[in-house]
Amino acid sequence: MLQFSAKSEQEGRRLDQVLHQRFPEFSRARLQDWIKRGRVLVNGAAARSSRVLREGDRIDVEPAELPPLRAEPEATPLLALYEDPHIVAIDKPAGMVVHAGAGAHSGTLVNALLGRFESLSAVGGDLRPGIVHRLDRFTSGVILVAKNDAAHRALAALFAGRQVEKTYLALVHGSVTADHGRIEKPIARDPRHRTRMTARLAQGRAAWTEYQVLGRYSGFTLLEVRIGTGRTHQIRVHLSSIGHPVAGDRLYGAAAKNEIQPPGGRFFLHAHRIRLPHPITGQPVEIESPLPEDLRRWLEQL
Repeated sequence: MLQFSAKSEQEGRRLDQVLHQRFPEFSRARLQDWIKRGRVLVNGAAARSSRVLREGDRIDVEPAELPPLRAEPEATPLLALYEDPHIVAIDKPAGMVVHAGAGAHSGTLVNALLGRFESLSAVGGDLRPGIVHRLDRFTSGVILVAKNDAAHRALAALFAGRQVEKTYLALVHGSVTADHGRIEKPIARDPRHRTRMTARLAQGRAAWTEYQVLGRYSGFTLLEVRIGTGRTHQIRVHLSSIGHPVAGDRLYGAAAKNEIQPPGGRFFLHAHRIRLPHPITGQPVEIESPLPEDLRRWLEQL
């Protein structure tokens, strides 16, 4: 147990800010995780990150066990959609976290990759070998992985230069009026709900999303979605911002109760296709992931 009392110069400051100042050896993300899990007490009671401290407040911190400094290999089955000596494209299942983070230190895509492939790029460090981009935990579909450092750097440059075309399939609530459209709204962290992003602020990182209607159902619309930027939760945020949240995505406004319930607690968003010039040869590469069986069944119910 770590204990200290707030000093006069710390009065009026947020709990998370004071903790980071007091314990610089721990990352901000780790300290936030401890606060959320009730492992940080102020005067004997659990408190929020935004708690404003007063001089003399007693803070008790119960550190959680540190995760391994490197990801460990695990024998988890993976479906490779494409593979050559430089890159591999994995068909990521919904529910799998890409790499270790707060609350997830095993069962990740990285653990499975290490259990399957002899060599992965080291550019991302020991906890993220081979990882060039990410998909949300409950988004399924194509994700690219670099087998060596040269491929990793070249892939990163392609993503930064917006030379990677990413196409998704999304089922959204409501009837989308236009057969196609484009959303251009900056995306920022929601100041009131830190687990969410928002497109309602004038500030944020520039982002654009294009969509085309593929099918219409009672109460739902199936879209093909293409993004030119890769912001956190971009598709989910943008579609919600026009009044059509992704089906099953309660974080961004999907109804808590529907006649058609999402399978396994997931939402209907699938990374269907990636097109790009090969990072080493420059030759065009197109990789597709078919719609998973659980999402096909979801459509059949409609």
